[in-house]
Amino acid sequence: MAGSIAITVEGGIARLVLTNPERRNAISSAMWRALSAFAQEAAGRTDIHVAVLRGAGDLAFSGGADISDFDTARSDASGAQSYDELVEGACSALESLPFPTVALVRGACVGAGAALAASCDMRIAADDAFFAIPAARLGLGYDPRGMGRVLRVFGSQGSRQLFFTADRLPATRAHALGAVDAIASPAEVDAAADRILQRISENAPLTLKAAKLAIRAAETGAAALLADARRATALANASADYREGRRAFAEKRAPRFSGS
Repeated sequence: MAGSIAITVEGGIARLVLTNPERRNAISSAMWRALSAFAQEAAGRTDIHVAVLRGAGDLAFSGGADISDFDTARSDASGAQSYDELVEGACSALESLPFPTVALVRGACVGAGAALAASCDMRIAADDAFFAIPAARLGLGYDPRGMGRVLRVFGSQGSRQLFFTADRLPATRAHALGAVDAIASPAEVDAAADRILQRISENAPLTLKAAKLAIRAAETGAAALLADARRATALANASADYREGRRAFAEKRAPRFSGS
């Protein structure tokens, strides 16, 4: 089946590239499984401080789910439910990663591609990019769990616009809604993203983990996440990195964090 996820890790930054150029980086079943496998493996790694997800080339972050899968994987109600579980599993796995995740959006970010971008903690976009969720043009029901994810990122009015009209939501409008954290010209967006990624990767990993858990707990109201956030906060406060951060501040130098 067409499509793959290219993954590299260097300097604390994991880079994931949706690679299916003949279909504008549409996400196949195999690619959803690869995303879940990455998240499962990366959750235990200490050499990754931040991950960035993008599409290959400049034309699309992703054109959505690979519709060539639908005749076999989503041909009836039972298949649709199984496919939704596959997508939800990958998106939830990315959300649960212990480090921040960033979507770098160029060109089209459509359907399941928009859901995947919404699964990341931050979004950086070229100012000519756009989001769209054309479920109403396909006649398919949208998983309520995914709807909740879109709602958290795009807000109630942005979500209504995306779903009711099935029209494009320009990245500039998404930025105004708070769904996109930074926009830049197509020529400058890669450099803008790299600056943000570098900044994140230089910060204390235990603090990043604790902050991400606390934010997710506040968003979802999940008691288990709140308990995890409290433990992670206590761990950060007792860490060598906290002592290093205090020393570096007093000595007016950049801290050297070890993640311990």
